[in-house]
Amino acid sequence: MLLDLPPMTAAQFAAIEDKVAALLHTQADVIVTQGEALLPLEAAIKGAAHPGSTALNVITGPYGQTFGGWLRDAGAKVVDLAAPFDAAVTAEQVADALRANPEIDFVSLVHAEAATGNTNPVAEIAAVVREHGALLMLDAVASVAAEPLLTDAWGIDLCVIGGQKAMGGPAGVSAVSVSERAWQRIEANPAAPRRSYLSLLDWKARWTDAGRTQLPHAPAQLEMLALDACLDAITAETLDAVIARHRAAAAATRAGATALGTVAPFVRLAEHAAPVATTLRTAEGLDATELAAELRRHAPQLPIQAGGGALASTMLRLNHYGPAATAETVVAALESLAQATGVPAAAAVTAATEAWEQAI
Repeated sequence: MLLDLPPMTAAQFAAIEDKVAALLHTQADVIVTQGEALLPLEAAIKGAAHPGSTALNVITGPYGQTFGGWLRDAGAKVVDLAAPFDAAVTAEQVADALRANPEIDFVSLVHAEAATGNTNPVAEIAAVVREHGALLMLDAVASVAAEPLLTDAWGIDLCVIGGQKAMGGPAGVSAVSVSERAWQRIEANPAAPRRSYLSLLDWKARWTDAGRTQLPHAPAQLEMLALDACLDAITAETLDAVIARHRAAAAATRAGATALGTVAPFVRLAEHAAPVATTLRTAEGLDATELAAELRRHAPQLPIQAGGGALASTMLRLNHYGPAATAETVVAALESLAQATGVPAAAAVTAATEAWEQAI
């Protein structure tokens, strides 16, 4: 019975944190937070940004826009670096922004934007940020387990993940790794949250530095058990295989959608496309919101939705992450899309199948 479980022990909780650290390839402290990933993202920004600091906020989708608001709320001066949502930002663009604003001491970046279907070259950007001397916070919620993420080797100071996308786990718990440089920055910030659900310092004092022997509150047990299970599933399949499966799903979806002819990849270059979701431009006169509604009526199980905000009428999003990162899901989505738009599916299925086999 899910409601008749023995209480989770501190040792079990700590063991799950250690598994997350292994997934992130980090020796830094990892804090598993009891909430959706927006919790540690806001906690990291409010802890590290403060009045007098200057942040470079890279915007390649809606989450970058959200981070800019939080940074300003924290009192930081914010320099926005916005790239078109159908492309990635480059390390050269980041380097130019840092040279133009040498006072920048914090950089916020999203690895993969599932909402817009793009992904950014984190390793190259992180090298530029580290050379400048700034702290780097990475939103890896959509990228973890879908593409390489080498937290320590790349020099990521605050790396935030959630379990609900490529990991195939729960949305109700999340995690952040905190480098020693990041801890020093947060501890030196008089405006960092304390006695608050957003306080990373409270977790550090009451849990991490206290030896992880007594939980500071009752954990979200079912979500923690689900997180543990998905981490074990990744280990069993191997992380390389999980990443390859997501890469193949993205390549197959992109190839199949292109072959349909009624839609086109929203992200123009394949190397800028995220492995967790493929966004598509609908042809003129084909409303994406109406198309998504039609697809849901005939195949409600398929992970297809219209874009958000201003893109709702022109963008269709096919999610292929976690358990949906399979050839079967991709083919079923393409067949449904072909039926809904009145075109044959054969060419799309062939193109997707060939792309999957080449990628895997």
